[in-house]
Amino acid sequence: MTKFSIFILAFLILGLAIYSPHILRLYKLANLYNEKTIAQNFINIDKIFKNTSSPIPASDSPYIFEKKEFSLPKQYTFEGEELSLSDGLAHFHTDGLIVLHNGNMLYENYWNGNAIDSKHISFSVAKSYLSALIGIAVEEGLIDNIDDEVSKYLNDFKNTGYEKVTIKNLLQMSSGIEFNEDYLDPNSDINKFGRATARGKPFRDFAKSLKSGKDQGTFNHYVSLDTQVLAFILESVTKMPVREFLYKRIWNKIGTESDAYYITDTSGVDMALGGLNATLRDYAKFGQLYLNNGNWLGEQIIPEAWVKSSHTPDSPHLMPDAGELSSNEWGYGYQWWIPGNPMDDYTAHGIFNQFIYVDPKSRVVIAKTSSNHRFRSEKEYSKAAHIAMFRAIANDIKKEFN
Repeated sequence: MTKFSIFILAFLILGLAIYSPHILRLYKLANLYNEKTIAQNFINIDKIFKNTSSPIPASDSPYIFEKKEFSLPKQYTFEGEELSLSDGLAHFHTDGLIVLHNGNMLYENYWNGNAIDSKHISFSVAKSYLSALIGIAVEEGLIDNIDDEVSKYLNDFKNTGYEKVTIKNLLQMSSGIEFNEDYLDPNSDINKFGRATARGKPFRDFAKSLKSGKDQGTFNHYVSLDTQVLAFILESVTKMPVREFLYKRIWNKIGTESDAYYITDTSGVDMALGGLNATLRDYAKFGQLYLNNGNWLGEQIIPEAWVKSSHTPDSPHLMPDAGELSSNEWGYGYQWWIPGNPMDDYTAHGIFNQFIYVDPKSRVVIAKTSSNHRFRSEKEYSKAAHIAMFRAIANDIKKEFN
């Protein structure tokens, strides 16, 4: 072998050593939703995404739910048919399921390689956490009023689509910003955002590129970047990252058992719109906090009035089945969904069927993680089916315990 050949070989080996982790990461990112790997991908986000935050530590005083015996119902009613609950959970590729009643754990189970300590991506369930933090910031006087405009807190958002949008309209997904959140459309804004993030574009720059299309406060249209703009405001007024404020005001106080983390952009900003990764037990604790109207073991962590406003639509365009006033079938509050018919329950929801479901009447919380690779093609069907399953579980609990 000549010296030149040896040089070329050494160069190739060095190149592989340097770039193979990057190539492997890109491969995993491209196959994030692959049917065969999706379940493992969703609990290994930190190995797939280049940028993730420092850990949000577990609570100084972990809280362990007391357990009680309960068996899930065998059937649920959906679209006029009696269906098997276990088949439904399997069809939607359930990764984990916890059922709480009055703060007691009635059921906990894991599938698809998930376990108690698995940190599963929340997707848009993370939005409901951000809402709680905004409510706390308002209570502490860090935000003057939710009717304030974005530009009052973010000077660099002047002369952008978000300049005059109010905090309240961000919370209620009524910003008027033009945004296509269709994951099946490769040219949708949400997919453009994903590609821009992968190329290293900061979340902030992408948000500032968006334009207004409707009068704010008149139409309910889901825009994930609305939540990220709320996060920019929160960071501006608290002088700390979202993850740090979350830890100090909520995470450490509700007895979380494990640490958690966010996906971040290249500048280290937390993806508040959907990048939180945590264990199912700790997601369930957040649901219990809301069931208790923001109170945890006697401490009012989130203002009670904020919790109630979060799941109470206050305008026609925010009601369930609002028709031409909304692009969504469910109603909407402050980053929480209201399925309606009846208006008793509400839920945090993330794509691929992540849920924190709260039913105040039956005193039930259900936390569910999933890796449903069919979600994008059966979105509304899967959402409605889950509410039917959760209501069947809650009804059985009412019969047995109330």
